[in-house]
Amino acid sequence: MEPMTAGQIAAAVDGVWLNPGENVPAVTEVCTDSRKLTPGCLFLPWVGERFDGHDFIDAALDAGAAGCLCARTPGTLREDKFYIRVPDTRLALKALASAYRERFSIPVIQITGSVGKTTTKEMIAAVLGAKFKVWKTPENYNNDIGTPLTLLGLTHEHQAAVIETGMNHFGEIEYLTEMVKPDIAVISNIGDAHIEYLGSRQGILKAKCEIFSHLKKDGLAVLNGDDALLDTVAVPFRTVRCGKSEHCQARITEIADYGVEGIRCTVATEKGLYPLSIPAPGEHMAYAAAIAAAVGEALGLSREEIARGAASYVPTGSRMRILRLPDRRMILDDCYNANPQSVAAALEILARTNCDRRVAVLGDMGELGDIRSRAHFNMGALAAMLGVDLVFAIGSGELAGKIADGVALSGGSVLYFPTKEEALPELRRQLGQEGTVMLVKASHAMKFGRLVERLQET
Repeated sequence: MEPMTAGQIAAAVDGVWLNPGENVPAVTEVCTDSRKLTPGCLFLPWVGERFDGHDFIDAALDAGAAGCLCARTPGTLREDKFYIRVPDTRLALKALASAYRERFSIPVIQITGSVGKTTTKEMIAAVLGAKFKVWKTPENYNNDIGTPLTLLGLTHEHQAAVIETGMNHFGEIEYLTEMVKPDIAVISNIGDAHIEYLGSRQGILKAKCEIFSHLKKDGLAVLNGDDALLDTVAVPFRTVRCGKSEHCQARITEIADYGVEGIRCTVATEKGLYPLSIPAPGEHMAYAAAIAAAVGEALGLSREEIARGAASYVPTGSRMRILRLPDRRMILDDCYNANPQSVAAALEILARTNCDRRVAVLGDMGELGDIRSRAHFNMGALAAMLGVDLVFAIGSGELAGKIADGVALSGGSVLYFPTKEEALPELRRQLGQEGTVMLVKASHAMKFGRLVERLQET
């Protein structure tokens, strides 16, 4: 973050500086967690359903924060700190980030979608990184706290920004887009994630299309051209569709799948051909690559730069992370999150992996509403139909139990366990067999990352 004075902050958030003084140091970071703040930062107390950050203002200032925003004025104001009163700290963070965003005239790319947002973000950042110094959303900072903090991380060293935005209710993408003010808006796809809150896939489409609400007038929309719902979208912006279909302006051709080693594909546009080598498994990676190529081309990257950037892509976190073990064993760690579309893609990667035995460890998927039973049953049935040798269904009887039913009724082999702890001994035994590849996949709330950690000890 570039330095901001207390006066500049007060003006940006339309707040009242309660104890104005001279020689107040500028801040270069905003912190919302008193346990993780940086000395000299601005502390912004977040208010949640079960906590109120205002209770920790004194602790934050004692720990070195230079000052704070507050919707509830502390009983005593310290002379060595500054206090800016605002009606609502959440809205103040949005206002601060929005004002700060205006300092930068660099291209800003905003991404949303039901599946693969982070993968697409990382791919675009990798491609643009071949030419620009890129700032991108760190980790999973894609909500109403993370997005403004990401924007506040911009500095004048950055030449482009790639911002991921998530949502599970109507209005959230619009709220974030008002801060981001993108030059390029990307929607990766429309799936079933968060359908519990949005009612239908048409509802999800409507919510995702909020990304166009503050796209600049001369902006670019980049869409998955093979997504049936996205294909119905007509916006008053230049639009590039990416996919295998003939109508796509960035068309994917000649996909070669090399299993866990990655894929190769060609992306054809009006300006030329881009042969790309992606060091990550799954044909779905071709969509992220095509989107990134379209963005790179729009921003003036050369064919060589786009190819070099795509080849430098590195998966983040537990997103199809390949963990190699002795005796030709592997763990496919894809347990960051799960929905029907991402589970299907992961199972297909497992099915195409060259190995002696294929084992899938599957758990509950959240926020699926009325389709949850059917979705979990279908997940199990797909695993059996793809020839997975053994499925572990771990979680609630209502959800993981349906996975087990789907496997069994489709002729596959399955073991059901209510908890990770109960499953672990048998998981270790199965993974211990030479030539075994084990996929681990479930919603983030299931905390399957702990399983992966324990299994690596096998």
